[in-house]
Amino acid sequence: MLARCGLGIGWLGAAGILAAEAAADAPRAPGSLAPRSPHFAPRARAVIHLFANGGPSHLDTFDRKPALERYAGKEVPGTLPTERRTGGALPSPFAFSRHGQSGLEISELFPSVARHADRLLVVRSMHADVPNHEPSLMLMNCGEARMVRPAAGAWVTYGLGTENQNLPGFVAMCPGGYPIKGTENWRSAFLPGIFQGTYVDTAKRDVEQLVEHVRHPFLDRGAQARQVEFAARLDRRHLAARGPDPRLEARLASMALAWRMQEEAAEAFDVSREPRHVLDRYGDDVQGRQMLIARRLVERGVRYVQVWHGAGQPWDSHDAIKTNHGRLAKECDRAMAPCSTTWWGWGCSRARSCSGGASSAARPRWSCPSLAPGSPRSRGATTTTTASPSGWPAAASAAARSTGPPTTLASRPSTSRCTSTTSR
Repeated sequence: MLARCGLGIGWLGAAGILAAEAAADAPRAPGSLAPRSPHFAPRARAVIHLFANGGPSHLDTFDRKPALERYAGKEVPGTLPTERRTGGALPSPFAFSRHGQSGLEISELFPSVARHADRLLVVRSMHADVPNHEPSLMLMNCGEARMVRPAAGAWVTYGLGTENQNLPGFVAMCPGGYPIKGTENWRSAFLPGIFQGTYVDTAKRDVEQLVEHVRHPFLDRGAQARQVEFAARLDRRHLAARGPDPRLEARLASMALAWRMQEEAAEAFDVSREPRHVLDRYGDDVQGRQMLIARRLVERGVRYVQVWHGAGQPWDSHDAIKTNHGRLAKECDRAMAPCSTTWWGWGCSRARSCSGGASSAARPRWSCPSLAPGSPRSRGATTTTTASPSGWPAAASAAARSTGPPTTLASRPSTSRCTSTTSR
């Protein structure tokens, strides 16, 4: 009917729409980053995952435990053994107060995030099987503590592709170097290499240092394009002679992406292009810059951005909790608040005990809440709770049996481009 009516103009429009939909759902080459339609109507188009590597204590952040005050200096009944001797209970040194219409209790560590209390989803029912950082990082990022599995960002880009073919689909940002377990945290494992995360050292401010070789030092764009095309023809001939080789195909795809990145990467990573009021809101420091970069990347079609607090495991505070947690929270609180749809979590959390006058934070298998500012349409915070009053083992339940990070802060689904989510 559309072909017969109105000189076929309606059919021409419908044909264009149907062709685009067919292209989105058509089978892709194994290493293709072309976008695909999901099975269900999406409420989010990208993920920003903030990773507090080292593990801040849920007891000091979003999971107040009044029982610790009652048991202060005493052994907690039913305490599970940890990797070190468990002493008496040690209450949090931080004050908690209620925020928003929901009355969600949030530590004084995060005054900026607390202003968004009614948009938060706080998950306090996550746990790991092994109370150590390395396997917990693998469980958090890859869903499996022991076996080699792709990272969540690799799975997301494998299943959905990415909207911008001139930028990586999965970006991992960590200032000053790698976290523990290094590139395993954003690996593609048995998926094609094009789906692994692209590492960026956000301790560097200059775009040319953030993205190495983003501009050619000698050749203009036209000359470089001819050089790249000539090299690509040689590469394709070499690949055809060797036959299927996933590792070679991944390297060729990576080089092709590097060439395309020269079109947009310099602009995407250049936060100086933002207006002054935006720069002031995020802060002119490492955490502020990398959160702003994360926002700019998802606005330009990058599917998954992981933002680590720093190299190694900066949040691994076993003593001097008030000083160390206070310093680290001050570094990130301001930068976390403006991006209202993110997921904030970590690998393993810690309970609180003291022995001989010294405080320590032992790691039980229970890791607790995770949280993320949510949709502006949300009304009232949401929490899921199964943890015990002391923060040690939690009651058995379907939520408690799910494996994953400690406290996970996640937003409610919205129609925004970036959203928070939780992983196993």
